[in-house]
Amino acid sequence: MSTDTPDVTADDAPSRAELAARIEELEESLAEATGEDDTKKMSIIATKGTLDMAYPPLILASTAAAFGYEVNVFHTFWGLDILHEERSKNLKLSSVGNPNMPVPNAVAALPGMDRVTTKMMEKKIADNDTATIEELIEMSLDMGVEFQACQMTIELMDYDENDFYDGVTTGVGAATALQDMADADIQLLV
Repeated sequence: MSTDTPDVTADDAPSRAELAARIEELEESLAEATGEDDTKKMSIIATKGTLDMAYPPLILASTAAAFGYEVNVFHTFWGLDILHEERSKNLKLSSVGNPNMPVPNAVAALPGMDRVTTKMMEKKIADNDTATIEELIEMSLDMGVEFQACQMTIELMDYDENDFYDGVTTGVGAATALQDMADADIQLLV
C-alpha cells in the first residue's frame, strides 16, 4: 500500500454536486483551449431551380437554423435562380418526367402544360398558406443562413450580382463549398 495517498475521511470527500461542477468546469476549459464549438453545421448544395426543387433546400436550411445549426447553402447552375430576386418569383414546375404529376406524360408534353401545372402548384401553396420562396429566403437570412452564389455559374449564366437578394454571398467558388462540406456535420445535395 502506498504511503503517498493521504487518508481521506468521508467528511473530507467532495460531494457529487461538487464533482459534477468540477467536471463541467474542466470540460468547458478544455473546449476553450481546443477551440471546440458545440454548434452543429449543415452544408447544402442546391442545383435545381424549379418551383418544386426550390423548397427543399430552403425548408431544410431554415429548420436547421431554427435548431441552432450553422447553415450554408451553395447555389450553383439552375439553383442560382432561387437567389435571383426576379427569377425566384417566376420559378416553373416541369410537368414532363415528373411521376407525381396528376397528368400523364403524353398530356404533360403538350404546349402550355408547364404553365398549367405551375399555376396548380402555386394555388396549392397559397391555399395551404405555405411560405413563398421569398419569405423562406428572408426568414432564413434573418436566422443567419448563409446563401452562397457560385461564381462560375454567375459568369457562365451572365448574371448581375446586384440582382440577388440582399444578404446573398456572391463570388463563392467550388473550393469554398467543398471546405464547408468537409467541416459540416450534415451535407446534402439537392
